[in-house]
Amino acid sequence: MNYQKGLAEVADGIFAYLQPDGGWGWSNAGLVAADSSSLLVDTLFDLRLTAEMLDSMAPITHARPIATLVNTHANGDHCFGNQLVEGAEIIASEASAAEMEELPPTMLAAMMKADLGEATNNYLSEAFGPFDFVGIETPKPTRTFSKSLSIDLGGRVAELIEVGPAHTAGDTLVYLPDQSTIFTGDILFIEGTPIVWNGPVDNWINACAKIIDLGCDVVVPGHGPMTDDAGVAAVADYLRFVRTEASARHEAGMRAEDAARDIELGQYREWLDWERIAINVEAVYREIDPDHEPANVMDLFRQMAGLKQGK
Repeated sequence: MNYQKGLAEVADGIFAYLQPDGGWGWSNAGLVAADSSSLLVDTLFDLRLTAEMLDSMAPITHARPIATLVNTHANGDHCFGNQLVEGAEIIASEASAAEMEELPPTMLAAMMKADLGEATNNYLSEAFGPFDFVGIETPKPTRTFSKSLSIDLGGRVAELIEVGPAHTAGDTLVYLPDQSTIFTGDILFIEGTPIVWNGPVDNWINACAKIIDLGCDVVVPGHGPMTDDAGVAAVADYLRFVRTEASARHEAGMRAEDAARDIELGQYREWLDWERIAINVEAVYREIDPDHEPANVMDLFRQMAGLKQGK
């Protein structure tokens, strides 16, 4: 399908809502229509965008209202619109539910107002300026699970498969076996650079293998255009690349920030938001070295701003 903004039916009664260009905050979501109700996979980064998405779904949800909302993980671009899905059961993994409380919209709003230096402030403005974090409340999930959960939607089944910690603490896949379709959340960034906020990297690589093993005909990523097994494999290959390159530089005694600048990205330099290498090297260093002093989020954005500007 063409990578255009909006709602499109990707399998029988299953819809993807895509938001180009898939960069910071521009996430995808989905809708699964059953006999008399619907399941929503994720909301969007702010209330305006979520309302626009829900309006586009209204011709479907008018007769089959959204009874269930699944958040694939705790990042705001997949859950900050939850309050607009009134009356729905909200389901997330236990780890994601806990992480939602640690990542409130007020934190992002405060970061946008902080004086972090011109380069970093400009970078943050470019990344998050299009979104409005005012007035957002994040209702807690009303149901949590660990490892897996099967949901009977009435006429079809959705399988929730927890594959985190990886991108975040509790990443979840939403698998529709009757239509060979999967919503991956941010286990997949397609034509964009993955972000290892949590790790371990091996868990993420294994999650990619799990998606391929399911053999789905329709794969809806958390960011970027629709994909297939080749796209899934490309994400796993990138993660292996980062792990190998970062590990070698750690062994050589290089600081994480210096390692991120030193790595030649090659083909991955063409991916959107390539400067996220700073976050990903940091994740590898944390994983292999218990004594590594982790960089804070503000410092990581400073590093990414510097990489983007060639400094």
